[in-house]
Amino acid sequence: MKQNTGRFSIGFYCQSLAKALGTPVTFFRDLPEDTGVAQSLGFLLVSSVFFAAASLTTRDFEAPWISGGIFFINAVGMTIIAAGLGYIIMTMFWGRKVTFRRFFSVYAFASGVALLASWIPLFIFITEPWKWLMIGVGLTKTCGLKWMYSVFVIVISIAVITLFFWSLAPITAPN
Repeated sequence: MKQNTGRFSIGFYCQSLAKALGTPVTFFRDLPEDTGVAQSLGFLLVSSVFFAAASLTTRDFEAPWISGGIFFINAVGMTIIAAGLGYIIMTMFWGRKVTFRRFFSVYAFASGVALLASWIPLFIFITEPWKWLMIGVGLTKTCGLKWMYSVFVIVISIAVITLFFWSLAPITAPN
């Protein structure tokens, strides 16, 4: 994929989206080493804006600006948290195989693609496994992890995130 190093543009977004949707294995295999944080984060931000705006169309919200902001922050924040957690898990078990910038790129592109359909009610049952499958492909093709290592990072990440939110249940439950 030809691109300007470190620069994000809508053209880059469209090219990346088309390639990631059409041939995800090739997209992640050919992702240049010099893909910058600006490109990865830009891709995630554009997809998150679309996700937040589209999510507002699914029902009436009392405060749409606040709801849209929460959708946006959740989309970006959970991707950053998942990437950070996955990177910590990889580093704990196998050492630093790649830079966080490269690792984050996998999560940003996979999440950004999945976000485009995640706003549709009940599509989370399709888009969430699809996102994690794309992350697995990315960890294998972009970061050079073996399939079993990628699966391990994903399973442990999902377990830790789930346990974290499960542990918050007593705090958020009404008395």
